[in-house]
Amino acid sequence: MDIRFDDKIVVVTGAAGGFGSATARTFAEAGAHVVVSDINLDGAQAVADTLPSAEAARLDVTSPESIQEFFDVLAERHGGLDVLVNNAGGPTPKADLEDTSLEHIDWLIHLNYRSAVLASRAALPLLRGREGASIVNVGSISGRRPRTGGTVYNSAKAAVEAFTRALAAEVAPQVRVNAVSPAIAETGFVKSIYGTADLAPQDRERLVAGIPMARTTQTSDVANAIAYLASEPANFLTGVCLEVDGGRSIS
Repeated sequence: MDIRFDDKIVVVTGAAGGFGSATARTFAEAGAHVVVSDINLDGAQAVADTLPSAEAARLDVTSPESIQEFFDVLAERHGGLDVLVNNAGGPTPKADLEDTSLEHIDWLIHLNYRSAVLASRAALPLLRGREGASIVNVGSISGRRPRTGGTVYNSAKAAVEAFTRALAAEVAPQVRVNAVSPAIAETGFVKSIYGTADLAPQDRERLVAGIPMARTTQTSDVANAIAYLASEPANFLTGVCLEVDGGRSIS
């Protein structure tokens, strides 16, 4: 099965990070022109500079104004959009709900859930009428199998799955909407939770013990799943929330 995105315009949010940069690379290597967007413009540019056809753009997905401006510029520059990957997201350090500030609650919801809603709303006029138009959201298996210390993050990711299914029903057949739900990966995500770039051996052992495939998620696992869901071979799939979790959801 040859998955190609020749002459397609693809937007990846949060593309300076682990899942995002791998996803941008996967689409670019399959022929797409990728708009590498991130609040960290220098990081986005560093990713774009390594890709065969890409541009970097600053996008703060917690800001409705930044989102609208981004898609207005995209419309002027490219005239339309073929694939939107709502990847931007992230946790705060582990904490019980009673110890989570209102500021952190709002930030978690805005970054992990509202961002996908607002970006999709702004992108839909650019996606309609494009053959194979697709949105892929990045959730988390923690939305189905939550661990302690991340109640707001977990529930925001559960909302991403509900949003995916609801929007898929609303915009079919013009636009397909799917999601991936990864298990934990050793990216900047880990540093946000544990305060260190690398998992301690005991933490890795504890996390992997619940994953039948006996490892954490790799960025390529997620990037490949996203590319598949956005591809022509998956043209009959919409409203799918694919677990990219090494079996954690069944363990």
